[in-house]
Amino acid sequence: MKNFRKALNTQDFVITSEIFLRPETDANSIKMQADILRDYVDAILITDNQSGRIHMSTLAAGALLIAAGVDPIVQLSCRNRNRISLLSDLLGCSALGITSISLVRGDRVPDDFQPRPKAIMDVNATELIRIANIMRKDANIASEGNFFLGGVVTAHAPKPGWPAKNITEKVDAGAQFVFTHTCLDMDLLRTYMQRLGETKLLWRCHVVAGIVLLGSAEDAQWVIKNRPNVIIPNDIITRLSNAKDPEKEGIEICAEQLQELSKMPAIAGAHIIASEKLTNIPVAIRKSGLNKKNAN
Repeated sequence: MKNFRKALNTQDFVITSEIFLRPETDANSIKMQADILRDYVDAILITDNQSGRIHMSTLAAGALLIAAGVDPIVQLSCRNRNRISLLSDLLGCSALGITSISLVRGDRVPDDFQPRPKAIMDVNATELIRIANIMRKDANIASEGNFFLGGVVTAHAPKPGWPAKNITEKVDAGAQFVFTHTCLDMDLLRTYMQRLGETKLLWRCHVVAGIVLLGSAEDAQWVIKNRPNVIIPNDIITRLSNAKDPEKEGIEICAEQLQELSKMPAIAGAHIIASEKLTNIPVAIRKSGLNKKNAN
């Protein structure tokens, strides 16, 4: 089984993705999705009830991915749990052999979600990373030295001298990797990484850029509406709108951006989501020339 931590520390460029988790998702569904992605990615992220979507627990899904031969990155959100529940889930990750964990604030639940759930927010994302880091170093916990901790950041175009407060606090708390929220603006990402490099944080933390494989202009609009902090430039939407085959064009755009990201200084890898067809992700990876199949 590939290992996310090892890949980040030994490869020039890693690729991760996500599977679909829905109320009807069962063990067989997770295995089938893992089979689609396994040969092409270094790990699979399991989001934690993103945008208020109900599904099985991320720990259960993570254990099923391990059984299917894929290294899971389990996301835990502060929105859904108090600190006792979060500590229990961290211990559960350790017991299940889940080592890569993304600790996040959690999305705001959509207004049409009824009845309205209460946000917990007993701790924030940075505090949760710090707690997990303390556990990682605790000799009385079986996971000592085992957790590989991460979080999320939003790419933007900061001015020179930017202090990078948000990501600095997360790295100081113990984050070893971060995913960016979905960003298809390569110029913005390049500027963000240049400014981040000036802070010296990249010596201490891996940055994986989030992108999305789009099936149409309408798909792009759905992603903008339903995913937090998404950046999709108008020229990408126009390109999809003008394409005779928008699905094929979306694959082409994804492959181009994978190639561009693989050459971008300081970017450790790409995290690809697909809101429609998971099967298009391997197609885009093959087209990019960054095929992970049969890689160790």
